[in-house]
Amino acid sequence: MPRKSAQITAVPDKENNETLPDEKHDEVEQLNRMLAAVLNYLSDDEVEEIDIEYLLDHTEGLRQWWDQYRERNRNDIEKEIQESLGGLSLKDLESIREKIKDLK
Repeated sequence: MPRKSAQITAVPDKENNETLPDEKHDEVEQLNRMLAAVLNYLSDDEVEEIDIEYLLDHTEGLRQWWDQYRERNRNDIEKEIQESLGGLSLKDLESIREKIKDLK
């Protein structure tokens, strides 16, 4: 039985005067909230040293978003590593191979 396509209700985006589907609007709102929390932390004069783990632990949804972002960019990371291997010495390549074997 074919699935019904989801009906997307558009919500106006006040900043861009565009219309966003509800799902995208919610995602934008969540990203805005996380960005605001991070910027509030960064602009706090009492914070002497930036603690990324603190941000990830104390900003709701940020760690999950960061993990998903990193996974989506996995292919880019793999490609970047592959391209950089050509400039390494044989000794460096052998060292990397040993490290990889240790991970398995």
